[in-house]
Amino acid sequence: MKTFLVAPFRFCAARATVRRSQLRRWLSSGRLSGVLLLTVAGMWSAFGQGAQPAVTNAILAAADRPSPRLSPDYTGIVLPPNIAPLNFRIEEPGSRYRVTLRSTQGDVLRVESRKPTIRFPLKPWQRLVRANAGEPLICEISVLESSGQWRSFPSVTNLIAREPIDRTLTYRLLKPLYSVYENVGIYQRDLESFEQRPVLENRHFNRGCLNCHISLERRPDTFAFHIRTATNVHPMILVRSNVPCRVDKTMGYLAWHPSGQLIAYSGNKLSLFYHTRGETRDVFDARSDLGIYRLDSNTFSNPAPIAQTNRNETWPAWSPDGRYLYFSSAAPLSVEEFRQVRYDLMRVSYDLATDRWGQPELLLAASASGGSATQPKVSPDGRYLLFCISRYGNFPVYQASSDLYVMDLATLQLIRPNINSERTESWHCWSGNSRWVVFSSKRLDGLFSRPFFSYVDAQGNFHKPFLLPQADPEFYESFLKNFNVPELLSGSVSVSERTLAETINCPSRKVVPSQVASEARQPSTAPESTDPARYPQ
Repeated sequence: MKTFLVAPFRFCAARATVRRSQLRRWLSSGRLSGVLLLTVAGMWSAFGQGAQPAVTNAILAAADRPSPRLSPDYTGIVLPPNIAPLNFRIEEPGSRYRVTLRSTQGDVLRVESRKPTIRFPLKPWQRLVRANAGEPLICEISVLESSGQWRSFPSVTNLIAREPIDRTLTYRLLKPLYSVYENVGIYQRDLESFEQRPVLENRHFNRGCLNCHISLERRPDTFAFHIRTATNVHPMILVRSNVPCRVDKTMGYLAWHPSGQLIAYSGNKLSLFYHTRGETRDVFDARSDLGIYRLDSNTFSNPAPIAQTNRNETWPAWSPDGRYLYFSSAAPLSVEEFRQVRYDLMRVSYDLATDRWGQPELLLAASASGGSATQPKVSPDGRYLLFCISRYGNFPVYQASSDLYVMDLATLQLIRPNINSERTESWHCWSGNSRWVVFSSKRLDGLFSRPFFSYVDAQGNFHKPFLLPQADPEFYESFLKNFNVPELLSGSVSVSERTLAETINCPSRKVVPSQVASEARQPSTAPESTDPARYPQ
């Protein structure tokens, strides 16, 4: 291991031992640059608690040199071993650019270009990162300046995680400002390459809206999404084992029970209105309840614990074992009071075998969090609940104040991970191994939602987010659409666009569910507050 560390940093013979106390002093004094500190700290994290890497005066001298500016910012991150090349632009003046990638195993990958845009060849990149799961990835950058001299920057060190990410990412693409649903579609991206293909584009059904796609446990052959047509019928498209049908009932936000036997959904009375300053639009939910659609009997119901007369319930999410349904709940207010609407975070127990519900349980009161909790998602290992908290309302993608929060479900402790920005964070999803989170963020410019990934280690620490890589590093500067509802799948969707469009347009594929009697609705018995000392104010 010492031999590897010598190569990228050009250590000389005289070595000095670096201790954690020294690193802390260097950080407080500003002697270490951010990238170099991440490099050294990353080595400790990668190679274990007992490692004591050596540094020399050469490293300390390098700390005085500025780090290279890269766009996107792929520095100090943890990346999956099966991600597409992290192509970037070097934002330093020069006439030629050299980049070298290396790790502990395999060949060195070198790229030289007359332009500052660096694109790594796919196959050599894949061989390098796959062979070095759990190891650092060292990036050395040099720029030929106008003086004719090559300028070498301090090395950038990232870490290749041992755990892969699910191969396919689905998302909806739409313009940030729209008055009609033009050019809206759900797309799938192969995360191991740059291939993007449509799942369904709205040009196939009279430019209607399609949204809220969700799969059963990341399966590409079993999923559902909601569409809006020119008529008052706004059905759900249901695909099971690649066989689609059109369920003629309006269902909003969807959540598959892990058994695949039922879907929890919201019924919302939404109003969209506009602002002249700041975020251009807002969503107000005047009335909402949760319901259950049973796939085996083609019936729906509104059980009393999740459809109470004096509460608005929305954003359903099942626990991985199917024993709990998580959701957001708020008291109904008038549209004039929309900035006072704040949702509590709730859950209710459920027994599939007996079809019995428990009483709603308050996990986080809005009075304790000081905000509105929405979009809960439980990690597949059942350890953590990830959700949004914004100043008010039920639709965080339109809230600049929206941040991601995590609740440890063993202790109910609330944590604000260090992956948030000053802009909107929303629309999040866990990977199947619970080691990755993808979410939509407007951090780049405040207008466009872009997909970011964060590694979650075994201790529950979230690492620096990185942007979905593109073949062209300058892609996002000219792409004028939002990435919404990013969802990870274990493979690619194979049911064709044509088949999905025929399902929407063909009367023979429609099914109309019937309502079954629900237990009588009753006023909420949930407490109005919880211990505020447990949560940040």
